[in-house]
Amino acid sequence: MAHWLVTGCNRGIGLELCRQLAARGDSVIAVCRSSSAELDALGLRVERGIELTDETSINDLVQRLDGLALAGAILNAGILEADGLEQLNAAGVRRQFEVNALAPLLLSRALLNNLGSGSKLALITSRMGSIDDNGSGGYYGYRMSKTALNMAGRSLAIDLRPRGIAVAILHPGMVATRMVGFTGIPPEEAAQGLLARIQALDLNNSGNFWHANGELLPW
Repeated sequence: MAHWLVTGCNRGIGLELCRQLAARGDSVIAVCRSSSAELDALGLRVERGIELTDETSINDLVQRLDGLALAGAILNAGILEADGLEQLNAAGVRRQFEVNALAPLLLSRALLNNLGSGSKLALITSRMGSIDDNGSGGYYGYRMSKTALNMAGRSLAIDLRPRGIAVAILHPGMVATRMVGFTGIPPEEAAQGLLARIQALDLNNSGNFWHANGELLPW
């Protein structure tokens, strides 16, 4: 049985990723700060109380895993704050960097002993992190943090290649979750596309920036 770790999974895309992984017969470790009734109802292994911006908490998670070999990790946890130029708040920008860019990088490093040759690491980013695709401006903290995550993912793909670990940088699409006011495609459709991209991931396409629908996105 393949073991998968998913972060940010008490609702939205993360919850649906857990549901679909479990439905296909995989073992899922669902990581979150606090669970939800929907997540608990899936009957998965839920690791609660994990604050991914805190290295001590990350180390606690790794200790709980106790050397478990992972087929892959899907790092989905993230936040969005709608900060335009006039409403720019330095603390909010820093917070988004901490959650959206630095936390996935630190967790990726911490999981190295759990990921081996053939394992897959998926970073859930956003098209809003694309510099070439930015035609509307605004959302400074979110855009900047996701661009940083994309760069981290590209470097991880290079650094993890000798270990046989492939890295995907994935945009789920505009998904109808609480983060964006429930506008967009259903989480079920987004998760299905993300898992298809992860299924197709190998060292030959590692480090690319993909839309869940299979489109290669511009940097």
